[in-house]
Amino acid sequence: MTALRRLDLAVIAERRPGVTRWQEHVWRVVAVQEEVPPLAPWTMLRDGGADGRRGGELWFAGTAELALHRSDTPNYKDNLESAWPLVWALLRPAPGTPSGMALAAVTVDPGEAEVLSENPSDTLEALPMPPALASTLAAFVREHHVERAFHKRKRDRADSEALGRRAPGEPESWGQGRGGQGSEGQGSEGQGSE
Repeated sequence: MTALRRLDLAVIAERRPGVTRWQEHVWRVVAVQEEVPPLAPWTMLRDGGADGRRGGELWFAGTAELALHRSDTPNYKDNLESAWPLVWALLRPAPGTPSGMALAAVTVDPGEAEVLSENPSDTLEALPMPPALASTLAAFVREHHVERAFHKRKRDRADSEALGRRAPGEPESWGQGRGGQGSEGQGSEGQGSE
């Protein structure tokens, strides 16, 4: 499926000290914005201090591409018409990297966000959609959305008069086993040995 529009979005993440001895630190996405800073991915923007008392460390996680597809406009429309339009950002553990995380995806499609939420080791954050992104998305929906009417399919009605009736002279087939024999001619199958 070819995207009709692609947007680059900057993702800002926060790292805080973990609250248990099993988790050294916790990552979460705190912002998604359309203005991409001229920084390398995983550049620290703010130091939280050695003990984290000044808040968590703020990082520029990188740039993610948001691809808008014509077939997804019903989901975009539902998102925009909700009380709080959202954008979802996904961070995934990446053990060989300096931060230990990788920016995996950004979406404005609630259905895609639900699919992205299935991996328990990933961090998926739902954030308020920036106003500039909301207006860009609304313009895309206005241009490409086609309302489709719902047509309920009617089932064929079963002919209750035809159920369970046999033509005159038709043999009863319900009691016959293999080879046309009844249960008496099936030998010792299904019976215990004597």
